[in-house]
Amino acid sequence: MIKHSTLDWVRSAPRMETGLGRARAMGALAEVGVPAAGLTRADSVTNEVWLTNDYVVRVNRDLSLRLQREAVLSQCLPEEVGYPQVIQYGGEVGNDWLVTERVPGKPLSRWWPTMTPSARREAVRQLAARIRAVHQTPCPRLDGLADVPQLLDPAPTGIEAVSRLLGALERAARLPNVDPGIIGEAADHVRANASVLEPFDAHTIVHGDLTFENVLWDGEQITALLDFEFARAGCPDLDLDVLMRFVALPSLHVALDYEAETRAEDYADVPWWLAEDYPELFTYPDQFERVRLYSIAWDVRELLAFPPASPCRDLHRHHPLHRLRHVLRGTSYLDRLNGGVALDY
Repeated sequence: MIKHSTLDWVRSAPRMETGLGRARAMGALAEVGVPAAGLTRADSVTNEVWLTNDYVVRVNRDLSLRLQREAVLSQCLPEEVGYPQVIQYGGEVGNDWLVTERVPGKPLSRWWPTMTPSARREAVRQLAARIRAVHQTPCPRLDGLADVPQLLDPAPTGIEAVSRLLGALERAARLPNVDPGIIGEAADHVRANASVLEPFDAHTIVHGDLTFENVLWDGEQITALLDFEFARAGCPDLDLDVLMRFVALPSLHVALDYEAETRAEDYADVPWWLAEDYPELFTYPDQFERVRLYSIAWDVRELLAFPPASPCRDLHRHHPLHRLRHVLRGTSYLDRLNGGVALDY
């Protein structure tokens, strides 16, 4: 998920008291019966994450079952995805945890600024193979994901698939500091283009949060694809929404300690390399309009989660209201990646 502490609309990591967080992690490890040697806190957006020499402890503090879903899903993922071995899931709603083996490597986004072009090309080649393996895997029944990243639902017709999104747009139009004209334009666009999603009823897995933050690299190869909390059944090209957003605006997705060295120009070749290695991900009919709808469905969700506290002119340039306007005007990061000219975005 996007993480940028200077933006008041962005989901940020829960600021837990370190001592209590450590106690929760140690409690989970004690219940599993494994040592807590070297226990340290790791950067994360949606969970508390703690590392030992051999294990990773993730603690979910909101009222969801995302980690339980991931534990179930992990049993279905093929070996080539590289998901870490699950040791145990436990706890209760509002304080559940997942312990996995620790896999060598660190996030690919941390390596990327200093990697050679050939190493970057190889990393994308390996990533494409792992993404394809995910997308070819039938999704088990997974409950507990009320907060889907894009406000779309599996359905045989496009207009049914966007029903939740249209309802969200109706609510967004009533928010203070939101121009109902922009929201009405978005709703008209969604209705007019909903048919490009038909059918929207794939039964295979989409990752749901596909950024280089969730890919481990050891200096030579990808060692794991991580964080399937938002995974669900869906059309494979749904993963293009988050991935293209990351490629275009990578500094919004990384930890603050290396945000300054994370530059969009270093990722410019990634979409083209991925298209070479995984061409079928880019060959849906009306592909560009599909991804445009995915982008709208993401931005409207964030707009409702982070309503603007001031008029549009005073909002940060990456506020979801601005992103939505750019998508509708053809000046978004998607248009830039598609060869169009975008504004300073």
